[in-house]
Amino acid sequence: MSASSGGEVRDAGLQPERTRLAWRRTTLTCSVVAVLALRQALRGSGSPVEVAGAAVTTLIWLAFLGVAHRRIRQLAAERPPGLSRRAALAVVACTMALAALAVAVII
Repeated sequence: MSASSGGEVRDAGLQPERTRLAWRRTTLTCSVVAVLALRQALRGSGSPVEVAGAAVTTLIWLAFLGVAHRRIRQLAAERPPGLSRRAALAVVACTMALAALAVAVII
């Protein structure tokens, strides 16, 4: 840190890069889960319930993808902002909804 700069200089090191990579891995994992759920729904009898499940899975995946990519772009800044409460709740809601759909498919 330089005392002559007048402001606080942040040496983030590799932390933002690690966080960005973690978001990318999580997005990939969510994509795989969505594809497997769609495959399971489409291999069934094609009932309206299965089609609705596939549609809901796709919508949840798109919502998660939007939140994750927005966060990845934010982390590219020199001083990235913290994750907003709204984004955190959206990610948790998407994760819980995919888990609930997985349980519904298994039962």
